[in-house]
Amino acid sequence: MDDNPSPDDGPSAAADRPAGERPSDHARSPGEGSHYRVLGVPEPGRLRVLDRATYEPVVTADDGHDAPVDDVRPGYLVDAALDWSSAEPTVESLSVRRPTLYAFADDVDPVFEVAREAWSDARAVGDAMNSRVTRNTDNEVNGVLYVFADGGATSTFEEFRDGARPVEPLVEKVNDRDGPAPREVFVLRPESREFVVVTIALRKGGRFADTLRDTYDVPRPPEPLA
Repeated sequence: MDDNPSPDDGPSAAADRPAGERPSDHARSPGEGSHYRVLGVPEPGRLRVLDRATYEPVVTADDGHDAPVDDVRPGYLVDAALDWSSAEPTVESLSVRRPTLYAFADDVDPVFEVAREAWSDARAVGDAMNSRVTRNTDNEVNGVLYVFADGGATSTFEEFRDGARPVEPLVEKVNDRDGPAPREVFVLRPESREFVVVTIALRKGGRFADTLRDTYDVPRPPEPLA
């Protein structure tokens, strides 16, 4: 890839929040709407979402929904009302607020240069994470990336994918700096499984996002609700 590293200020304090720690925890009545980040569609009819008020993952029932849950995509920010009258909630209503896309790729090879350099710099000073902005050949900023140590008792890659360790603070930081907009977020784990790369392409459908999709074989999905 043709991106060159440039120093970034690093992640916000929210990004360092331990997995499972919640910034707020207020009760909501059944049917009350809220904002959710779609983490995945593990099987037809079922959603895994991140409650942006509590930072807790929620898995819905596999049927009984009054909204087109099969048409949302991982990364979408949605306004949804959930019915909690049963053990697994159903979706009463849903609308897409911002069609950001998440993509996950494991055992990738090769890892692009700016990510390798960021991880090498982190290791050199004994850090478990690092960050960079990325630039195109015209020296324009087109994204930001973070590298995190993987391995050990838990898998950082799996935690990002399942929502136990939210990507949300990293996306929020970009939105705070550049304004809210649909983006594309790539969570990549190299074959070595030594570290994980979270790359946020600033422009959805832009050249940087297209390059990442082509390089790591994660085609952009159809988006009937976008």
